[in-house]
Amino acid sequence: MHSDSPRMLCFSDYAVDLQRCAIMRGGRELQLRPKSFDVLRYLAEHAGKLVSKEELIKATWPNVFVSDDSLVQCIKDIREALSDDAHAIVKTVPRRGYLFAAELSGDEPDKGVPAIGSRSQELTFCRTQDGVNIATACVGQGMPLVCTPTWATHLEYDWQSPIRGPLWRFLIDRVRLVRYDGRGFGFSDRDITDISFATFERDLEAVVDALHLHRYAVLGISQGAATAIAHAARYPERVSKLILQGGFALGRNKRGSPKEAEMAKAWIAITCLRQGWSDDNSALLRIFSSMWLPGASAEQIKWYANLLRLSTSVENAIMNRCAVDDVDVVDLLPKVSAPTLVLHSRYDNVAPFNEGRRIATSIPNAKFVILDSENHVPLPGEPAWSKFIGEIETFLLDV
Repeated sequence: MHSDSPRMLCFSDYAVDLQRCAIMRGGRELQLRPKSFDVLRYLAEHAGKLVSKEELIKATWPNVFVSDDSLVQCIKDIREALSDDAHAIVKTVPRRGYLFAAELSGDEPDKGVPAIGSRSQELTFCRTQDGVNIATACVGQGMPLVCTPTWATHLEYDWQSPIRGPLWRFLIDRVRLVRYDGRGFGFSDRDITDISFATFERDLEAVVDALHLHRYAVLGISQGAATAIAHAARYPERVSKLILQGGFALGRNKRGSPKEAEMAKAWIAITCLRQGWSDDNSALLRIFSSMWLPGASAEQIKWYANLLRLSTSVENAIMNRCAVDDVDVVDLLPKVSAPTLVLHSRYDNVAPFNEGRRIATSIPNAKFVILDSENHVPLPGEPAWSKFIGEIETFLLDV
């Protein structure tokens, strides 16, 4: 394509993102195999023109012999993804080829911002002191609730997550939800050389300063809890409430446990295999799913695989894991003065239960809620989920 070609091809309520090779509808990314996407892109770029099978095959599989069956399967995939049962978007012209019949609008969606009901999140960027661009998203009204990033976030893709999406939709009816992608992840700069706990703190400070937030609550889940704790301890005049789920004050390398230290090394070694970024059945995915979410369904596991692929690179994932394993905010816990809610799953394999208890006993007057779950974060549908969101709602509304 020429450099002045559009980044988006928009029709009906769909948008084909040519830069990310993704097709979006209402902020949700539709699943489409790479070859099927290539066929859709070619047809959309030649909208209104009859494209022969021979031309499509040559454009999609250059210098490779394939049968018509491969093209037919791609067309079937496209129609399923677009719910085009009536063949109104991609028409078959018998014995001649295919015609992309939908009218392109020419309007590019605003920065790929997904619609959430009748509302849209506002996507902006801020720059840290060391020159990294951090992607930030705000949606909802009321008291600001800043959510620090956990593992493998993506401001756009998270909305369709069967794990995270329900929590975000629950929160935006109650607060002004502020999320951001940490450096190296999602829409934030990925070409970086430094990920450390110091940069976790730096990114959060850049976000709240750029948004001119003077008083706000903070939600820290998993690795994001330590960042939230440090921020609340350093800025007591700004943090009104603190919610911590599945958190830990000490990373694996700091817990004084040979088993935990070996586990940290194992995670790095498996990540280095690079298999989890392309294979749904990889050893990396199996370990992540069995440890983080042992109760996950096949759909949730598939989402996690796609999240790894879309959110970051292997190199950034390794830097992130190394930084998290060296976290130590124990000395900051007694300095937190904001009202604090600590939630922790009783049988959590990622952040041991004692880590949640350590946080709750060290932060003055913190409320400790034990969730009867084996999942690192409770999954929608399990009994612990209702207690999880209920406690958060009550805590946020309590004045």
